[in-house]
Order: sequence, then C-alpha cells, then structure tokens
Amino acid sequence: MTTFREQRTAPDGTHDATVARLEQGNAQLRHAVDSHATVDQAIGVLAATRRIPSAAGFEVLREVSQYTNIKLHTVAETVIACALGQPLPEPVDQELDAAVQRRSRRGQTPDRPE
Repeated sequence: MTTFREQRTAPDGTHDATVARLEQGNAQLRHAVDSHATVDQAIGVLAATRRIPSAAGFEVLREVSQYTNIKLHTVAETVIACALGQPLPEPVDQELDAAVQRRSRRGQTPDRPE
C-alpha cells in the first residue's frame, strides 16, 4: 500500500520559503559541480599541452584568473576551447605563458614534480 503525503503550506508561508531556499541551494551545488569538472578538464589540458604537473595546473589557472580579472571557470572553459581548436584571447595567452614560466622557474617541471 502506497501512501501519499500532501505537502501543506504553513499559514506563515514557511514551506514555500524553505522549498525556494532548498531549490536555490540545489542550483548552486549543481553549478559548483559543473565548474569543478570544467576546471579539472582544463588542468588536464594544461598538463598535456604545457607539460606541467597536474598538481600545478590549478595554480596556473588561478593565477591567470587573478591577473586577467576573468573568473576561474571562464579561464578553464577558454583553455578547453583552445584544446578544441579555438584561439586563446591575447590576455589569457600571455598570462598563461607567464604563469607556466613562473612554475618552471620554481622547479615545478615535469622532470621535477612539486
């Protein structure tokens, strides 16, 4: 036997407010998971194309984001698009090269992992 429990709205509207808050939290969580996956993919692209350790990939993306004032997930999307044949915008390309060079000077090269 299946029972059906009908959701009832409290007189003060707290049920509606709770549902709205939960839906907003759910949407934020979905966005965070999607952004994380994009960043992880971009780290893989950097490891393959720029020959940096994957552990340094996040720092490179973070630095590019900070120096170009572009959100991290947008930088990651741009790096992925470049791997698929799209040109990198000039400021991102320059900062990406600079960030990779900084990692190399710190001894974080494929031959000498972090």
